[in-house]
Amino acid sequence: MAIFGEFKKFAMRGNVVDLAVGVVIGAAFTSIVNSLVKDIITPPIGWATGGLDFTNLFFTIKGPHVATLAEAQKSGAITINYGVFINAIIGFLIVAIVLFLFVRQINKLKSPEPDKPDTPPEDILLLREIRDQLKARPR
Repeated sequence: MAIFGEFKKFAMRGNVVDLAVGVVIGAAFTSIVNSLVKDIITPPIGWATGGLDFTNLFFTIKGPHVATLAEAQKSGAITINYGVFINAIIGFLIVAIVLFLFVRQINKLKSPEPDKPDTPPEDILLLREIRDQLKARPR
């Protein structure tokens, strides 16, 4: 029973629960980003490049040379699917940018910039007074 109690204490700490929530939200966010990349971002890029479909960019190492990746996989060909990799990179960049912006906003909310004092500190005022007196002194 001691191990179960210790595990319960570990699992219920704030960081573990926060991490679990983050993983679940991250998984849901991944499906949204995948759809964004597949359905919204890559079609205009493909259109701009003359109808290029990234998912069908591949090299056949061994097997029949076919037009689409689905046909190659169906025929059992060994392929290097660099178009799928390009989509994964685009998805990663989108996630990284969104997370950067999100964390940046959270950090701004956590530690707002301190208000700048309207008047300079007393030692600066004293130094300015000394400087002005030295300038006014005859040489």
